Amino acid sequence: MQSGLSGILVGLVGPCASGKSTLKALLITHGVRIKHIAQEHSFVPDMWQRITNPDVLIFLDASYPITIQRRRLNWSEADYQEQQRRLAHARQHADLYIETDTLTPEQVAQAVLDFLKAE
Repeated sequence: MQSGLSGILVGLVGPCASGKSTLKALLITHGVRIKHIAQEHSFVPDMWQRITNPDVLIFLDASYPITIQRRRLNWSEADYQEQQRRLAHARQHADLYIETDTLTPEQVAQAVLDFLKAE
């Protein structure tokens, strides 16, 4: 376990198939306390704050075409844009924003770990 990383609560938001579940699993192995917040499904813009109020908020993003490739989602671009709209408040308040389209899960996890160690 990385020292100091278990003392903070990390919130994780982003659209479907942006890599949230994978990142959560990787970070748990490093002793990070992390909570996936299903903000993309909520009509309450600040649900992430009301329910979890994390010490650090991480926003993972992925483009519409990548979300389709990753999970073979049966959704339209309008559905994707609606999730992006619902995530706007969290995106504005995120401590770390990562576009995951061209990154491996390990690269995303390392970027988060580096950020958390610098905090």
